[in-house]
Amino acid sequence: MPRVHVLRHGHVHNPDRVLYGRLPEFRLSEAGERMAQAVADDLAAQESPIGRIVSSPLLRAQQTAAPVARAFDLEVDTDERLIEAGNDYQGERIPRPIDFLHPRHWWRLRNPWRPSWGEPYVEQAARMRAAIVDAAAANPGSETLLVSHQLPIWVARCDAEGRGYLHDPRSRQCALASLTSFDVDGDTVVFAGYRQPAAHVEAPR
Repeated sequence: MPRVHVLRHGHVHNPDRVLYGRLPEFRLSEAGERMAQAVADDLAAQESPIGRIVSSPLLRAQQTAAPVARAFDLEVDTDERLIEAGNDYQGERIPRPIDFLHPRHWWRLRNPWRPSWGEPYVEQAARMRAAIVDAAAANPGSETLLVSHQLPIWVARCDAEGRGYLHDPRSRQCALASLTSFDVDGDTVVFAGYRQPAAHVEAPR
């Protein structure tokens, strides 16, 4: 079965602690650049048979893909389906847990199962599944690297494992510059493992 690795982008320069969502201007920090290089070095050292690289259109994902593309002498293709999840809090400072007690948040938080504050989980799962299946079909003879974002990757894993989408964001196993892998057989996507090749790179708080 073709294997597809989905890489979360590296650490982002965000001194104002904004929930950046799909905003286009947010780029990798210096730590994020080191994370991206660490992933490239790791895959090259393992002689991973990466034959194609596809990224979210957002700058931080494209920058994360670049060192891997150089290591394997590949171009980076772009797939809009790998983009970050839509979120009504985009552009605002990241709320603290206590902030959600304020009544102004209650309408946004009315339905955590959907969720009501952003792109529905089922829509994220559908677009990520389609992107993974199409990536495997387009490159059946080697492995493919997709570069995406934490929530869509986590939802894709939940979908592949057949579990519910409702979760505590703190419980997601999807660290910065981590690899979540899937094996693909036709339209069937199976979770195949998780690694953190950049875990040694310290990210600023």
